[in-house]
Amino acid sequence: MKLTTTIKHSARGKYVTAVILLAVGLLAISSLFSASGVEAVTGSLATTPASFSQLAEMASPSVVNIRTVKTIKGGGRVLRQFRGPSDKDDPMQDFFKKFFGENHPRDFKQRSLGSGFIIHKDGYIVTNNHVVENADKIEVILENEKEYEAEIIGRDPNTDLALLKIKTERDLPELKFGDSDALKVGQWVMAIGNPFGLDHTVTAGIVSAKGRVIGSGPYDDFIQTDASINPGNSGGPLLNMQGEVIGINTAIIASGQGIGFAIPVNLAKGVIDQLRESGEVTRGWLGVGIQDLSPEVAEYYGMEEKKGALVTEVFPGDPADLAGIEPRDVIVAVNGKRVESTRDLTRTIANIRVGQVAKIKVLRGGKTKTFKATITKREDGKILAQKSRKEHKNKLGIRVAELTPEMARRYNVKEGEGVIVAGVDSNSQAKTKGLRVGDLIKEVNHQAIKSVEDFNKTIDAVKEGEIVNIFARRPNRGFLVIKITK
Repeated sequence: MKLTTTIKHSARGKYVTAVILLAVGLLAISSLFSASGVEAVTGSLATTPASFSQLAEMASPSVVNIRTVKTIKGGGRVLRQFRGPSDKDDPMQDFFKKFFGENHPRDFKQRSLGSGFIIHKDGYIVTNNHVVENADKIEVILENEKEYEAEIIGRDPNTDLALLKIKTERDLPELKFGDSDALKVGQWVMAIGNPFGLDHTVTAGIVSAKGRVIGSGPYDDFIQTDASINPGNSGGPLLNMQGEVIGINTAIIASGQGIGFAIPVNLAKGVIDQLRESGEVTRGWLGVGIQDLSPEVAEYYGMEEKKGALVTEVFPGDPADLAGIEPRDVIVAVNGKRVESTRDLTRTIANIRVGQVAKIKVLRGGKTKTFKATITKREDGKILAQKSRKEHKNKLGIRVAELTPEMARRYNVKEGEGVIVAGVDSNSQAKTKGLRVGDLIKEVNHQAIKSVEDFNKTIDAVKEGEIVNIFARRPNRGFLVIKITK
């Protein structure tokens, strides 16, 4: 007993000291996991609900609810269900005449919801183009529930952006733009919007990926986030933890959970500035058809990396043609900035002012050459016309492409032994009969198809009303025959 007491007394000083040190250590660890502690350690990163609360309180007054009314001609889907192909033999006409008379409703008023955010105290609001496109009336509801009618200052379908303006009697709270290029995968972000019409819903998550291409347009460069984004969020802001807008929430994947997409604010800044200044967006145009480099093409050109844009076509009279650029050139830099891909080249040229001379560096025959091209205005109508001529639209609703080396290996055939189905119109016979994108067309009416030109000539030779037999091969399924009446 004495021994035990002696030990306790002799160790009392050390014991007390140890307890104090442990308490201090626990306080230090606790502070690391507090909002201020995490911010001190990780800079801009914050992880606590308190930080999100402060951010939501600060940003919410600048987020608006957008309601639109659109007129759907012909009564929309609802009334079309009750009407036949013509009034003359439509059995439902008596029903509508009985209740509405001869002038029964033919148009349908469609209401939709979206989000937006204020970027200037004078009432300028950013949203998505698809939220306000073809709208007859646009209403903006602020956080204080005051409603205003909005006018469209300008729209840009290519980036799905629109700029609105409302007139108010007071200055409005505005959000500031951040730097989306500085955004890193894994950083916290927060979305505010009106999903399903539920005003000012706040969701948080992280940046899942950057530079996503989802096939929505020529300037795809989306931020992917797992912050919940749903119908009605479109046009709302994606914020970093400093309360800066780093993206505009735009798209979701149907049936996808935790997958949303936002337009990077650095891409949107120039578009919004142009919309505010002139109501439209002017983009640069070089006048070339391009494709990404395959490993085989890169090796053929003696390039260590498959970076650059391969010129497949030069449009006569356009800047590239006048500058001396030719098909099979590989564009590797513009104004000293390296070109990584076709998407990179498209964005770079689009951001060059019309009339400015651009230095285009290309690789030709193993040597680099630099050409000076005076950039002109991109005309989307002209581009579509050029594409339609190139694809040679036919009445079958089928678009085909040449067989690449990679595809030839996949199908275990030689190049020139067929063409790949690149597209099938949704309302065409080919779609109904089961032709799919990715099918390899080898023969048409027992004639071997070796190129796009072969396919188009063979189809053109078939007369109206005659049968077109398409002999194709589908990966992992074998051969099939699609029979279509032209």
